[in-house]
Amino acid sequence: MDTTKSTTKQMDSLRKGFRAMNRFIVWMWKLGMGRMINFWPAVVGRIMIIKHRGRKSGKEYLTPVNYAKVNGEIYCTAGFGAGSDWYRNMQANPMIELWLPEGKHQAHARDISDSAERIFLLRQVIIASGFAGPMFGVNQKKLNDEQFDKVTKDYRLVHFRMDGQ
Repeated sequence: MDTTKSTTKQMDSLRKGFRAMNRFIVWMWKLGMGRMINFWPAVVGRIMIIKHRGRKSGKEYLTPVNYAKVNGEIYCTAGFGAGSDWYRNMQANPMIELWLPEGKHQAHARDISDSAERIFLLRQVIIASGFAGPMFGVNQKKLNDEQFDKVTKDYRLVHFRMDGQ
């Protein structure tokens, strides 16, 4: 399913589907099955949980996202763009907690969408997202850098600096 030509209504339906799936993923993590969720990264993707605080409510939220580890650093993308609630929450409150398969870590989130390495790093995140990238019309194996940049222009790239680094 290529969403690059989807209508607003279709994208809203897709978001609702992801929200339902996200509740299941968070539940699995809470049961201690985070490693199991990451059992087949090439297909399912690498999934972590971001524990963040609401920018208005102050309430804590748990959001599953795909991520990539590049040279020991953690990156993810807001595929729905800067309007994603978790992304806006992190902009307001960048101190978050990451739930990774190897454990929980305090981290500082920072948007690096303007980085000179954006294309390379974002491509790594899309590769690590398994089925999600191609489903959203971002087939990293078929797109050259110029095409990839155009298709992902609204994506936000986030870097996480772990406390103690």
